[in-house]
Amino acid sequence: MMQQYRAYLVGENGVFRSAEAFEAPSDSSALVFAKQFTRLGKVEVWQLGRKVAVLESEQSRPPLAEPSRPMLTRQ
Repeated sequence: MMQQYRAYLVGENGVFRSAEAFEAPSDSSALVFAKQFTRLGKVEVWQLGRKVAVLESEQSRPPLAEPSRPMLTRQ
């Protein structure tokens, strides 16, 4: 059974800037769908009156470190 969700884009001042209504079969599916909006900023995911999660903005995440490579030495 599909459930109704909303993904709210949260502005820097904490006010909702926009919302996207969608349906998903579960909370985990809803979070996967809503993750696409994090490129625009922080996102709150709600299912009716229940806050499911807050997803941080992609811009606020630190960049992934490159894997270290072993140094080659000549003998």
